Amino acid sequence: MTTRLNPPVLYRIDECPDLLVDACLCDEQRQLIFLSLWGRDTAAQAFLARLTLGSDKDGLTGFHLQTEADASLPVEIGNVNLLQKRTTRALRRTLFGTLNHLWLFDGRCVEPDKPNAKALAILPKNSSNPQERLWRLVRETCPLPLLEHWRDAVLELLRAHSMLRALPLAVGPLIGFQLSLDVPVLTRALGDRIRAGVLGIAGDSAQPVLADVPLRLAA
Repeated sequence: MTTRLNPPVLYRIDECPDLLVDACLCDEQRQLIFLSLWGRDTAAQAFLARLTLGSDKDGLTGFHLQTEADASLPVEIGNVNLLQKRTTRALRRTLFGTLNHLWLFDGRCVEPDKPNAKALAILPKNSSNPQERLWRLVRETCPLPLLEHWRDAVLELLRAHSMLRALPLAVGPLIGFQLSLDVPVLTRALGDRIRAGVLGIAGDSAQPVLADVPLRLAA
């Protein structure tokens, strides 16, 4: 029996109708975190040039993603200098010429901002084990020593206090997570849980996670 794959849904950019988007992620302020788009090289380069111009004539400080025939989502660019790009010529000699695949993304998607304890993760919506990927990200970003068997307890703690949260706008087959650690508060919270016996040195502890242990501000 032949398995049929559903083709990806493509969305147009109102300001650049020659480009098609298959994935877009934004934060709470609708600032762009990740964008995957397709188009001819000339259209992609013109889009990048307009982003560089910003508020100058013919520039772009944002765009509108057409998700429905009569509706579009506003996306803000923020600081374009913080965005990284990757491009590849994915489809050659099509009816429309050579199509490029362009990715624009916040640099924290590929490398955590360790001095500020911030990071981003992008995963497929059907990811089989997002917990493991998020845990690696937390351990890479956090300056505190975290034992492997603390994973579930620490992730629950971070989610409960909004240090780890899903990006609110996700168009396409991807989801995003934003990690923003308050290190002094996290230090005190981990200490409270260690003293309460919730977190132990041994990895075979069966003690429950106390998600309602309050976070106390460090003095």
